Amino acid sequence: MMGVKAYQVWISILLKATWETLYMTIVSTFFASILGLILAIILVMTRADGLSPNRVIYGILDLIVNIFRSFPFIVLIIVLFPFVRLLIGTSIGTNAAIVPLTIGTAPFMARLIENALIEVDNGIIEASKSFGASKFQIIFRVMLVEAVPTLVNVLTLSIIVVIGFSAMAGTLGGGGLGDVAIRYGFQRFRGDIMLYTVVILIVMVQIFQMIGNLIYKKTKR
Repeated sequence: MMGVKAYQVWISILLKATWETLYMTIVSTFFASILGLILAIILVMTRADGLSPNRVIYGILDLIVNIFRSFPFIVLIIVLFPFVRLLIGTSIGTNAAIVPLTIGTAPFMARLIENALIEVDNGIIEASKSFGASKFQIIFRVMLVEAVPTLVNVLTLSIIVVIGFSAMAGTLGGGGLGDVAIRYGFQRFRGDIMLYTVVILIVMVQIFQMIGNLIYKKTKR
């Protein structure tokens, strides 16, 4: 049986790990969203039926997105160790984990955002063109606005994916709940600690999913 002080120590460790996981998730999702949106816009514009068709640009970007989407995340972390160390001076810790989390999530988001944009009713786009809307206006004032409910789902799904990725990053020195699960749960044969980390991750995912569902319902009206 653990004493009161021992419980307080474990609570402190789990709270710190939870904050680190949230920090990695929110920051990396933010940067991945920006990068993914830029990639998606270029893909939508340069596709064969896009606003500025360009087979070369689309083909190259499409290949890059597909390659990074299919890359196993845990391998990506290892491959990016030298780059991360060069970029921020270390390859371990929560700040270091944000780099592979962003790079690993951005192509995934880019493809989802691209799909959301190309599903916008073509009639609305054609009507905008007839009113003299520029390509910039069609993208940002028509397609993105019309796709808001779907984009909310994309963001929700991406956050949940990043939470899972952050747990993997923790196993390789990224900190957070994954690190606690490995160091204190697995390596010290503490099944209770493993259980706590799993429960916290599940609760975290459920909270973000509930928030995403509420926002989706509001934007869908």
